[in-house]
Amino acid sequence: MASQQKKITTRTAAAVTKAGASNQKTLIKNSNSLLLGSNFKIGKKIGSGNFGEVRLGKNVVTNEDVAIKTESASAKIPQLIFEYQFYRLIGATDKSHTMEGIPKVYYYGLAENRCNALVLELLGPTLEDLFKICDRNFTMKTIFMIAINTLHRIEIVHDKGIVYRDVKPENFVIGRHKMKKDNLIYIIDFGLAKEYIDQKTKKHIPYREKKNLVGTARYMSINTHLGKEQSRRDDLEALGHMYMYLARGNLPWQGLKAPNSKERFHKIGEMKRNIPISKLCEGYPEIAEYLHYARRLEFNENPDYIYMRNIFIDSLKLKGLADDRQFDWLEKVVSMFFLCLELSSLVLNLVEDQVVGEKILSWQCILDCWFSWFYLAIFY
Repeated sequence: MASQQKKITTRTAAAVTKAGASNQKTLIKNSNSLLLGSNFKIGKKIGSGNFGEVRLGKNVVTNEDVAIKTESASAKIPQLIFEYQFYRLIGATDKSHTMEGIPKVYYYGLAENRCNALVLELLGPTLEDLFKICDRNFTMKTIFMIAINTLHRIEIVHDKGIVYRDVKPENFVIGRHKMKKDNLIYIIDFGLAKEYIDQKTKKHIPYREKKNLVGTARYMSINTHLGKEQSRRDDLEALGHMYMYLARGNLPWQGLKAPNSKERFHKIGEMKRNIPISKLCEGYPEIAEYLHYARRLEFNENPDYIYMRNIFIDSLKLKGLADDRQFDWLEKVVSMFFLCLELSSLVLNLVEDQVVGEKILSWQCILDCWFSWFYLAIFY
């Protein structure tokens, strides 16, 4: 599979993704009667990204609500087939799949010759959404529990010979409140993943340099900025940057100005290299210890996941706490207030395209977003 995978250019910071989504044409104008396979009906659009759309769907046999990712059937560089193959490699397509925090994948195929579609378990909000719900202020207990649980998820991915390459809060979601899984963190979106174990030789891929940047610049590792081949260590360092983002509310390299994307990525990487971990993680010694460990790992070294998780587990114990999955967001009312808050952010992203600096305003699109979020509220 790795030999077939085409090179993917950088999916950069959130602005690029959101702007790309704003410029996309809707793949399916009328999905009321569009069927996928013999079991699934494609419904209303609830999101979009660089490579396509996310829609609500229904299993017409079991009446189960699902999420359906779609992309144009004529896409020059199709992504969903590779994402499906990674899910299959992990085991998410198995009917007996019970891996915690890995979404169930039900189907991949062509929807009436109009789009490629991937059918997955319908889940809830992202960590970024939940961070906003909690006024961008998580307690240390919640941050440590997020660390413990996301390290479990990334270990599952790594154990299957896959390096994830796109760690960010938007790619970790919780289960649905309706299903009583809103205290369970899932890892999603394997569009940028890559195998680090050769399936034929069963050996680690070789170290290489002068590689294209792949991932989200805000969180990616220093070695990724330097153009080095990514491996498990890079996922783990990116997680450390994500933990600090959730602890501080921002990272020092956010908002850097540069004449172009290449220069901005260079400035971000340079700042990451120059800021000592002690300063970056000031006031958060546990995350500092974690980042020191992650950055010292060699390219093909086997990480000690138990050690990394114990950094946070032991700290909780010292504070008289435990990983009981009582996250901060469980105390918040996930209601129309939350959906309106998220919609406001979504509409703002539609109004201003940060990449080309043009104003984009489509009342039809805004009304469509309102309807989508209201529809999602029913299922969440």
